[in-house]
Amino acid sequence: MKSITLLTTLVVSLFGCFAQVHAAEKKKADRPNILFIYTDDQSHRTVSCYPEAFDWVKTPNIDSLAKQGVRFSHAYIGSWCMASRASILTGHQQHGIESMRMEGVYPGSAYDPKLCPFWPKVFREQGYYTAHIGKWHTGVDAGFGRDWDFQKVWNRPRYIDNAPNYYDDQLINTNGGEPEMVKGYSTDNYTDWAVDLIKERSLKKEKPWFLWLCYGAVHGPFTPADRHLNEYEGVKVPTPKDVYPPRKNKPEYIRKMEFWEPGKDGQPAERSVRETAPVGMKDMPGRPLRDWVRQYHQAVIGIDEGVGRVLKSLKDSGQEKNTLVIFTSDQGFAWGQHGFKSKVAPYDATIAAPLIIRPLDFQNSDAAGKVVESPVAGVDLPPTIFAQAGLPLPWKMHGHDLTPLLKAGDVKWKHPAMMVHTAKNYGSATDKIPSKDDPTLYHGPGIPWYVMITKGRYKYVRTLIEGEIEELYDLNQDDEELTNLAVLPGKQKLLARYRKMAIRELKRTDAGFVDDLPETGTVVE
Repeated sequence: MKSITLLTTLVVSLFGCFAQVHAAEKKKADRPNILFIYTDDQSHRTVSCYPEAFDWVKTPNIDSLAKQGVRFSHAYIGSWCMASRASILTGHQQHGIESMRMEGVYPGSAYDPKLCPFWPKVFREQGYYTAHIGKWHTGVDAGFGRDWDFQKVWNRPRYIDNAPNYYDDQLINTNGGEPEMVKGYSTDNYTDWAVDLIKERSLKKEKPWFLWLCYGAVHGPFTPADRHLNEYEGVKVPTPKDVYPPRKNKPEYIRKMEFWEPGKDGQPAERSVRETAPVGMKDMPGRPLRDWVRQYHQAVIGIDEGVGRVLKSLKDSGQEKNTLVIFTSDQGFAWGQHGFKSKVAPYDATIAAPLIIRPLDFQNSDAAGKVVESPVAGVDLPPTIFAQAGLPLPWKMHGHDLTPLLKAGDVKWKHPAMMVHTAKNYGSATDKIPSKDDPTLYHGPGIPWYVMITKGRYKYVRTLIEGEIEELYDLNQDDEELTNLAVLPGKQKLLARYRKMAIRELKRTDAGFVDDLPETGTVVE
């Protein structure tokens, strides 16, 4: 009798273990696929469902995604390419990305994966098939076999001589192998590879998948596909109100920003500003602003077509219902606003990106077509992805899960969106703020370190230079950010509230420099 009891106990125990394993496997199988489409230097103004877009802009496929999902009005994903990607892969602001660093000739860079783990590794360990296609710009180590099950990438930091080739003749690594020269328009190539992978995964249903599709467009040299060179002919491009100085009540570097001057016809034309320029952004003195804007938007058409093809592949393969789709960019790009031809600076014109999230089972969602006015940040995306996958966060992240905003109805969002720009410095290398004459304080066309925070209708900016003026803008009444409320006597209490909010967020995210912030100035011009 005793042996029968023991046998019964053993059978029950084994059955229980089998049931637990089966339930765990079933849970994995029920987890959603995640398609994360990530473009480069693409302003929210280039997407026609955004009211800031020119009336001649047409992006029907991205617009369709917005009609099916949730569109975010104010998304601050990053300040520039590498920093934005590093934040996405870690869930941290720049000052929390330990060991990431520029190394050698730009864009050479490196990191220690033990000190700077990327969360796709966690997804892989939890049963996801992880894939990355397109641009890689975060260290020479692209992480195949550790973070990614599949990679087909253009590794700019590893192949410096090929780094300018944003649109053709790219050295492509497949699964960590030797690079092969690939011809053809890069936007189309990346789309082809993504469509192939989505079709393949539809036949291998034992694992959910995560795909990070990183287009190199519309980064400089802002090259359209040949088939789009005649698009947007004769379009009108309004002159930004502050394309030329003076710009009153702004930090010194903004007051001096002069990429444009009146051309022969009186319209803004590019002037020579830099002896050397970032990849693909060489100054072309005399070229009209409207020609640049037209070319930039022509290159977006290829992205929109690619989004349409990728979404169609989801539908055709029967994976549409169980795939979370995120569409965004690393940051935006300014054409004339505040005198810029650049990204990096803390204004919507320079950094605001489109952000659209299509929830699971969107066909039955009451949130379809919802617009979220609450500002959000790039560091909010990793916690959201983990929550949607039903996985706990593997470490402290700086952002907040956006899932409540993906549901119907108004949600009182209590979290501010912060972005900290520390030029090319990361992690503990940001503990000490460089002096004003130290070149490591700047990136882009002379843009210094800053802290930007926005909540509700207001945006606050603190430039991290001793004696520099603070900035405060009402994004509802002044979406071009022309009037700095920080200098107005009647706005000092509001200014103090946002200043404290910024310091509080810096402390929450363990910024080493928070207790050594430079004093602000009160100069009014």
